Amino acid sequence: MTKTYTVTVRYAGGEERRGPVTMGQANMIRCMLRDEPEHINIHDVWPVPEGTPTESAIDALRALVERHEALRTTFPHAPGEAPREQVVASGGEFTVTVLDHEEPLQEAARYAESVARRDRVGRFHLDRDFGLRVSLVAVDGAPLFIAMAASHAVTDISALSVLEEDWLALLAGRTLPAVTAFTPLGLAAEEATPGGLRKAEASLRHWERIIRTGPQAMFAEPGAQGTEVAAEQLTLRSLRGARALALVAERTGGLPSTVLLTAWCALVAHRTGQSSCVAAVPTSNRFLPRLARSVNTVSQDALLSLDVRVPSFDALLRKAWGAALNAYRHSQFDAVRLWDMIDAVTHERGIRFARDVVFNDVSTLPADRPAGDADGPALEVVRGPVQVLPTRVLTFVHETAPLLRLGMWVDPALFTPEEAEGFLTGLVRLLEAAATQDVPLAALTEVTGVRPVERGAGWRRVDGSWVSPAEVADVLSGALGGVPVHVADPTSDEDGTPDEDGEEEGLTAFLASGGSPLTPAEAHAALMDALPGRPGVLAPRRYVIVRDAPAETDRTSAWLGQRILMEGAGRDRRM
Repeated sequence: MTKTYTVTVRYAGGEERRGPVTMGQANMIRCMLRDEPEHINIHDVWPVPEGTPTESAIDALRALVERHEALRTTFPHAPGEAPREQVVASGGEFTVTVLDHEEPLQEAARYAESVARRDRVGRFHLDRDFGLRVSLVAVDGAPLFIAMAASHAVTDISALSVLEEDWLALLAGRTLPAVTAFTPLGLAAEEATPGGLRKAEASLRHWERIIRTGPQAMFAEPGAQGTEVAAEQLTLRSLRGARALALVAERTGGLPSTVLLTAWCALVAHRTGQSSCVAAVPTSNRFLPRLARSVNTVSQDALLSLDVRVPSFDALLRKAWGAALNAYRHSQFDAVRLWDMIDAVTHERGIRFARDVVFNDVSTLPADRPAGDADGPALEVVRGPVQVLPTRVLTFVHETAPLLRLGMWVDPALFTPEEAEGFLTGLVRLLEAAATQDVPLAALTEVTGVRPVERGAGWRRVDGSWVSPAEVADVLSGALGGVPVHVADPTSDEDGTPDEDGEEEGLTAFLASGGSPLTPAEAHAALMDALPGRPGVLAPRRYVIVRDAPAETDRTSAWLGQRILMEGAGRDRRM
């Protein structure tokens, strides 16, 4: 039986302040207004030290709220508008829901995790809600866990780790030092300086270069459909992986975090058959000292683009440090301007940028939790709950020593359960191989057991992306109400035999309008509207409109024999 009751906690003593939102807050607010709450809200579970009274656990939470301005922040705004201002309250109140169980819980940690996940589902009202939903899980009056869901406009995963460390220090009776990290308002002021504005402009240029030249999606292959994935959590725990990682770092002189990122990128690019690994690395924008311990949402993607066209792992590692640093330096941006740029560039290029690969290394965050078990498993992969995500591969690095502990979610339409586990064990095998010597990237299949995807004969590399011309024709035809469409295969002769020319710059689409008014701009706009969730579809570089389809609809030469009514790129204006 469970006794459930609510404790109202009042706080006071802070300073009331107001000012503009930060770039990170604006970015998360945009996502919160657009996405489902369970996708954008975050959560955490804090073990309560044994013997801690419930009152002490709650008093320490009060002290956190009084210490950190972010927890006292709301975002007033007019209906239908995104907030542009934040207000810090000097005092107020929040609630803690106590779930006190009479009988011992069989799996208390798993239960606390389920409570936190449940609380993620409700939407936070930005203008009035306290930024944390806190539950205290207890058995017979003894608290075991704090389970919380958090507004991503107030905190991010790194900030929750800082909060947990402060909370544990308070419970231990330690005096916390003065806050020297940026407050949200302090960061907003820094971002508005000339130097901050220059950084934001440089970030836009960095992103635009990758959006203009990189693949529109890492996972462009048969089976990749839709914009959301219901994926099962996999957790890797491996002493072998941690030991190998340390040995690679010692042999090469690389940082363990960079070594692990390099191995992961090498394996992702190998599996997807891509010449570069483009990935979002969200927590890496805390590399500045005054951001490292900031209780704030500085969650903006650092966009990594790592060219894997090198002969060996060591050569890739040497490139990875510079590529990662370049990504981290360009992770501060105006989210509205960024997405305006992405919309303009993708319309012009004819792609839909997919944030389908995410690597989130939280192993260096300051949570004061016990280190991994030095007697843990040599290599273990455990399955966990299913979560709906807007990515195809999401990886969290929780620990690198003395145990390598990763959480990973992969699209089940692209990975069988055995292949998903094989990817994680393959990562350990790559680290073990690189621990003693350099590894040729051409040998990754043999070394790791991970095989590149087989796309089939109809797929082509066009303008940096893997594309199925046949699927482009089907989607374009459907977007235009079923008109006949033929997309010329840019790397094949008329008999469908691939040429040796390699990658082509663009596709050409032939459309039979049947006498109905149709322009290249209308065709392009219709296809762009249909692109989300179709990573194997790329807009043609040129649209050729004829009246009637030829008898041989699969031959480009037959379409060229028809009278052309209109042709063009279709990018002249937005529809």
